[in-house]
Amino acid sequence: MTPPTSAPITVLLVDDHTVVRDGLRIILETSGDVQVVGEAENGHEAIKKVRELRPRLVLLDLAMPLLNGAEAALQLVRNFPETKILVLSTYNDNDLVRELIAAGVTGYVTKDTASAELLTAVREIARGNTYFSPAIAKCLLDQSRQLLGKNPEALSRPVTLTPREMEVLQLVAEGHANKQTADLLSISVKTVEKHRQSLMAKLGIHETATLTRYAVSKSIVRCDRLPLSSPADTPAAN
Repeated sequence: MTPPTSAPITVLLVDDHTVVRDGLRIILETSGDVQVVGEAENGHEAIKKVRELRPRLVLLDLAMPLLNGAEAALQLVRNFPETKILVLSTYNDNDLVRELIAAGVTGYVTKDTASAELLTAVREIARGNTYFSPAIAKCLLDQSRQLLGKNPEALSRPVTLTPREMEVLQLVAEGHANKQTADLLSISVKTVEKHRQSLMAKLGIHETATLTRYAVSKSIVRCDRLPLSSPADTPAAN
């Protein structure tokens, strides 16, 4: 066990499963140098809690309802650069990992990581370093080798959605109608429609079912978060 420093490493736990948060709290708080200052179960709540608590580090899951962890991470890095982000997820998609690192995420470990390694990651990031679990590091290395000698433009995302478009995309894929989406985001239905039309135009997608499949393929929404009745492959309705 690492001896406690003069000030504990303050951590916000973000995961939509209570049992996962409970387990993480036990691991972290029995270490002697980490203090869990709060918990959140979705991306919106995470942003609110970071604004209130200003933790030193956020331990962040990716697959969450309303606002997924990937988009929450982008917003947190942009708005609270002093708070470090450590992703803890089952996802190890190369493109997603690369995007998060480019955005400023300082660590990424998979959920099968041993508790000792998780604590190492937390401490390294708190010291100002980065940390990636072996599986993630291997993915990054393999991808870097594949890209050697290729056009640097291959690293760029072909489509860039705004943060609000990403929020609307997730809520649409989760089965929320425009009115529900407007209420959740505290914006007008007309604004939701505008963002929805914009993201569909950028993606070249004009059917809700295809939009949903895109969101799943990009890990924006998890399969078990999809509505029970699959939307028909027709133009998106309100």
